[in-house]
Amino acid sequence: MGIFVFLPLVLPFTAWPIARLAAQRLHPRTATVLLTGVSCVMAVCSTVCLALLMVVGTAQLPGNPLPDGWSDPEVRESVPHHEIAGKAAIPALIWVVAGCAHAALHHSRVRRRAHQALAALPLTEVAVLPDARPYAYALPGGPRDRVVVSTAMLTGLGSRERRALFAHERAHLTARHHRHLLLVQLAARANPFLRPLRTAVAYTTERWADEEAAGTVGSRRTVARAIGKAALVSRGTPAPTLASLATPGPLPRRVAALLGPAPCAHAWPPAFTTVSLALWTATTGALLSAMFSANSALTLLVLLHAATPL
Repeated sequence: MGIFVFLPLVLPFTAWPIARLAAQRLHPRTATVLLTGVSCVMAVCSTVCLALLMVVGTAQLPGNPLPDGWSDPEVRESVPHHEIAGKAAIPALIWVVAGCAHAALHHSRVRRRAHQALAALPLTEVAVLPDARPYAYALPGGPRDRVVVSTAMLTGLGSRERRALFAHERAHLTARHHRHLLLVQLAARANPFLRPLRTAVAYTTERWADEEAAGTVGSRRTVARAIGKAALVSRGTPAPTLASLATPGPLPRRVAALLGPAPCAHAWPPAFTTVSLALWTATTGALLSAMFSANSALTLLVLLHAATPL
């Protein structure tokens, strides 16, 4: 394995430039899919390498249940500084598994409670709650996907702005944005170096929904006005804690993007531009992570097979 087993742990650094540039230069749908895919590949690869290191570290512990051959010098020497790295990987992997499990359970629990709170209402696409606190969010899953909005939020918006609000929330449900958000959240738990990508996806999903709403309403300015009014009305109101939802994102950037020209859905950055170089760097980093983790897993498998007595 050598030093290559450590590289997938730090290769997420190669995706940082595209995490910033994709939100500005690519269509929000393209940016969301790209960043989610890169996050998942890098998170899986880094977790695999942590598991390989943990095998080497666990085999060095006295009284471990593993075959004695797994602690042979040849196995230990396959990992540089095995006496430190192997044992440090044990609590690191436990932390990763516990963090991902906690995030997934919290995600499921909050969604279940939200659906239970709406159980007494008619099973309609839009659930209007009589509440003095202004809020609106998309609630996926359950008996059916629903848009939840409070009467205070509806009161603060005009008719066209309400239509834009509903179109925005329906776009979240139609595109299954909660899945992208959950995946990047789990990826960031698996490798903290992926947190910038999680932040970027939280923004691009909102921009994606903005663009879909603008297409439905037929006016980008109306959607921008709805976003601004909703932000003013809900100022001081805590954001929904539903784990499947993103935070509203940098509102001035979203409004500015809507007041500008619509992004081209099929545009790809020209070669030798900054965003193109960042894109190729992130893609190369993801491919190298997959290659190094697969090579390390195969190498350790061969070594352990050779060291295991029949």
